[in-house]
Amino acid sequence: MPAVDQNLRRRRGTGLIALDEDRSYGGYTLYAPLTGSGQVYLVDIRGEVVRRWDLPHRPGRHARILPNGNLAYNGVLPDEPALFPMWHKYRGGVMREYTPDGAVVREHLDRFQHHDANHLGDGRILYAALEPLTGAEAAAVRGGVAGSEPDGVVWADTIKEVDAAGATTWEWRVADHLDRALFPLHPDYSREHYPLINSVAELRDGNILASLRSASAVIVISRESGEVLWRTRPGVVSQQHHPTELPNGNFLVFDNGVFRPGWDVPFSRVIEIDRGSGDVVWEYHDPAREAFFAPFMGSAQRLPNGNTMVTDSPAGRLFEVTADGYLCWEYVVPHFGGYQEAEVRKLFPAEPNAVFRAYRYAAGELPWLDTGKG
Repeated sequence: MPAVDQNLRRRRGTGLIALDEDRSYGGYTLYAPLTGSGQVYLVDIRGEVVRRWDLPHRPGRHARILPNGNLAYNGVLPDEPALFPMWHKYRGGVMREYTPDGAVVREHLDRFQHHDANHLGDGRILYAALEPLTGAEAAAVRGGVAGSEPDGVVWADTIKEVDAAGATTWEWRVADHLDRALFPLHPDYSREHYPLINSVAELRDGNILASLRSASAVIVISRESGEVLWRTRPGVVSQQHHPTELPNGNFLVFDNGVFRPGWDVPFSRVIEIDRGSGDVVWEYHDPAREAFFAPFMGSAQRLPNGNTMVTDSPAGRLFEVTADGYLCWEYVVPHFGGYQEAEVRKLFPAEPNAVFRAYRYAAGELPWLDTGKG
């Protein structure tokens, strides 16, 4: 008898799981397996691979198709030291744009870049990075597990924007602009990284939308002054990811739900927050709440027909739901592997099929696509 596969996710099945073509937006889904060596896949609505890229750096989180049809890809800068135990899990450092035939259009390197590098489509890149705080600046950070700073250093976030030539055109420092009392670390989190910005985006008015994961807050930053113009009310989101601006001005957020106040069972959800009132005006969670729980990572994308594409990142599970919460498409990433760095393998010893974000595209957004293959 063959041995039983001990990987639960792989054992439960991969590839296309569910499809209602009448309710799905259709199109093509792009994802980059986090433990791959640089592979990016584009699959059609039936889960068939219609395009694959093999790039020279393993993913520093995610890939995306730009409005001009090029591929934006964030890779991991090789041979960098671990700043703290989790650093190799989510660092990047290589930000590239590729033409459809694989030529590198531009490259920007920053060894302190992590999580999100948002290629804005005009050559600019908006991204999260780190800088060290020591002494009184480190001590000013509130919350977290006492004494958990490695060598007394708190690595604090910065947000940078560079132009097509790589010149810095805008920068924002947590150390200068974030009120430590209003945005403390959760008491059970390490003080190694504050406040862990996992998403940055430019709003239509030019200001910056950012997600502070370890402080459970989404904020809007004034591009002009650096001040925090808006934030989610405490308790609305818990260790959230990937806020995006919707056409109506509201924010769509993947709300992970770790340490959610008032709930004894954790679960994840996707919510739409009214920017004016701060209230949740739309929500998706699984009918069995506990069946959908992503303790870290995750993303959501509102599609043109009103459906929402969701990335259940740790499970490598991508799914689409309608406005009334009907799941009409589900796909499980079939690519499993271990993390390369020993520090990360020690923390995550299994072979995950995780992806940071997946994105859905219509055929018209992929001008180079041979639709006869899909």
